[in-house]
Amino acid sequence: MFETLTKGFRAARNRLAGLTELNEENLEPALRDVRLSLLEADVEFGVVKRFLGRVKESVIGETITNEVEAKGKKIKIGPAERFIKACQDELVGMMKSEGPALVHAKAPQPTGIMMVGLQGSGKTTTSGKLARLLESQGKKPLLVAADVQRPGAIEQLKVLGERLSIPVFSIPGGRPVDICTKAIDHARKLKRDVIIYDTAGRLAVDEPLMVELQQIKTNTKADNVFMVVDAMIGQDAVKTAAAFHERLGLTGVVMTKLDGDARGGAALSIREVTGAPVKFVGMGEGLDKLEEFRPEGMASRILGFGDVVGLMKDFEGVVDQNKAEQDAKRMLEGRFTLHDFLEQIRMLQKMGPLQDLFEKLPFFADSVPEGFQVDEKELKRAEAIVSSMTKRERIEPELFTKDKGRIQRVAKGSGRSDKDVVDLLQRFSFMKQMMGDIGQQAGLLQRLPGMKQMAMAKRLNEMVRTTGLETNPMMSSLADQLLEAAVAGEGPMAAMMRGQGAPKAIKPGDKNKKKHLRKLQKQARKKSRK
Repeated sequence: MFETLTKGFRAARNRLAGLTELNEENLEPALRDVRLSLLEADVEFGVVKRFLGRVKESVIGETITNEVEAKGKKIKIGPAERFIKACQDELVGMMKSEGPALVHAKAPQPTGIMMVGLQGSGKTTTSGKLARLLESQGKKPLLVAADVQRPGAIEQLKVLGERLSIPVFSIPGGRPVDICTKAIDHARKLKRDVIIYDTAGRLAVDEPLMVELQQIKTNTKADNVFMVVDAMIGQDAVKTAAAFHERLGLTGVVMTKLDGDARGGAALSIREVTGAPVKFVGMGEGLDKLEEFRPEGMASRILGFGDVVGLMKDFEGVVDQNKAEQDAKRMLEGRFTLHDFLEQIRMLQKMGPLQDLFEKLPFFADSVPEGFQVDEKELKRAEAIVSSMTKRERIEPELFTKDKGRIQRVAKGSGRSDKDVVDLLQRFSFMKQMMGDIGQQAGLLQRLPGMKQMAMAKRLNEMVRTTGLETNPMMSSLADQLLEAAVAGEGPMAAMMRGQGAPKAIKPGDKNKKKHLRKLQKQARKKSRK
């Protein structure tokens, strides 16, 4: 996602690394890298020109301070950091929206939301996703099937309504304007406080479509008019949104299929060209894959800094906090079982594609070779192996060392080789031992309660490398980035959210820490061979 844009900003940052000041001469190559990536990402030319002009104006000729003080700590900065900060500010400014994502009507009047757009953009599915999102926020939505043009549109909305347990209003053979108008009284009877109108689309913008939509807006007095656009069509999405905005006065845009768009040009251009900000984005096929648009998170991902806030929202959406704390304590006490491991795998699968999750980690783009893709099937393979074990085997994995026939049975049941089963058991054993060793260190459990033990990631990543995953460029590089500062009491996520960058690595001269780490690894290897 946004690989094209990230590549250009990364190249610009590398060009400016080591400079002491910015001037016309040394800034131009960096701006050229950004310009090419923006144009390649299908950002509108005028938007590119204005963006680069504002960035250049904000950084050129400025004296770069070697250190700045933030919350009592001195942080080193340079031209590269100043340039990226200016880019981030301008990116956020290009995409930000004034006010809340949704304009609510005054009670007891239900809030009206018109979903408009061309055919194939995903209006009907997005209407269902939006209804689910609003229901999760405590609202009571009503879906209105006002698309009488497309065969199957009404039936599709009814199926979505059944899956979500949300009522759908329709009038067979009715006119769209009448259907939408009568839906208001129906919503009052059902005590529904939000009405989502799924209107008809066309293959292209035409006058009859616009007249029909204008009549619906006038009769229903809809508080929100959202245009649903396919992010993958690039500048065509921007042009279409501009045409709709001119006639209907859009209050916002919902971008679908953004997770499949490696360019991201439409997301950057649409507000500046049309004046209608992006309010929601579709990030997958599931009905739960619609989220409020966060320009700060989008800008951060484009620049290669990940999106920690978005990652935490994904995590909170699928995890029971109390259970997570109990699992963390069990893990640090060395009582982690293969059954717990299976639950962790399934939790990760609920959070969405692994590639998307890792891209939200700070500096993921800098960590892996260009074009690297996470093997999404790896979790499935591990799940199949553990699922083929008996309950007793998951709790007592040492049974496999006593009876080799168990390994053959699990391999056959999971469709994997004996070696795959043995490898998984060895890695699990090493991880369990390493976690127990970490948990035994004085004061660590008290310093890192519950899920805050994410701060152990430095040692955990070392564990991953010593168990045979060091050839995975993603894993090995993440080990260098994520965490020694966290073990000292401050996690990288907190540091990133304050804008202080990634935590510092262990100093080369700190021999005691390195020696202790090697000792832990040696002990764990000895125990795993027993």
